[in-house]
Amino acid sequence: MTTTAVLLAAGLGTRLRPLTEHLPKPLIPVGLKPLITFAFDHLIADLGVEEFIVNTHHCADAYHDAFPTGEYRGRPLRFRHEPVLLDSAGGIKNIADLLVPDAGTLMVYNGDILTDLPLASALARHREAGNEVTLILRSGDGPKHIAWDADTGRVLDIRNRLSTGLPHEFALSCGYLIEPAFLDRIPAGEPVSVIPIFLDMIRRGEKLGGALADAGRWRDLGTREEYLRAHLELASDQPEAGLFPRYGASDPGWRDWIHPSARIAPDARLTGACVVGKNARVGEGAILENTILWPGAEISSGARLNQCIVRTSQVADGTASDHVF
Repeated sequence: MTTTAVLLAAGLGTRLRPLTEHLPKPLIPVGLKPLITFAFDHLIADLGVEEFIVNTHHCADAYHDAFPTGEYRGRPLRFRHEPVLLDSAGGIKNIADLLVPDAGTLMVYNGDILTDLPLASALARHREAGNEVTLILRSGDGPKHIAWDADTGRVLDIRNRLSTGLPHEFALSCGYLIEPAFLDRIPAGEPVSVIPIFLDMIRRGEKLGGALADAGRWRDLGTREEYLRAHLELASDQPEAGLFPRYGASDPGWRDWIHPSARIAPDARLTGACVVGKNARVGEGAILENTILWPGAEISSGARLNQCIVRTSQVADGTASDHVF
């Protein structure tokens, strides 16, 4: 097990705009839960994580609104704000002072994805190999930028930056496992990507490995289309086929996507993957299909919406398809 996870959550979520205009991507609702809580649940279930450190930038106050007690399922959440974005390595270096002495292996996890990849087996591979860094890889999904030798377990190139000409057959998935010594490689207070640091490790023959995690599913939710598609997938899953995510969520009833405080007119009709968030309202005669209402959203009487997203405090009326309110 590993006790601490660092969640990278400081991105701007530009591809998801306007959904991310007033909310960080890791906090967009999936069903009735903020997206990042699925990461927390995954890390608790697979790795036994007891503490979360989250770096923030865009709409940072929203994290404190979402987690006012500073904890999740009894585990402390610590937030580290970046007024200026520090990129993937700089963001990790920026939380170094929050780590306890002898922190042990850290899981660095992308806070804006939905996945149930097998993390425990990746951690076991990391420790067996004595790696300083282990990238969690996929062969079937995502942009394939990684050249990896399955026999040695070593990463050999990234985006052909080392001009090896090797086939790049693997994608970096949900993140990577690091030993605290890796933080010593990162200059403090500078925007730095992990990629040049990883490449330097490869050049020096140091212990940068990979662990293949092709089991489970991985969804990026980077666009509005992917966000809606994920809800369709979650709604259509059948228990006998294996529910996604396999680890479940902290609330056993999270798949019931009508919040108890929501008000829905008796003659309104909802079909497909519909979500009606906290304090949302659906007016008389409204017809909704595969439509997501964020907390506080309102649907006017007689509205007809298909594959729409109605954000917090927005009012949707008329007829619309594939639209964000």
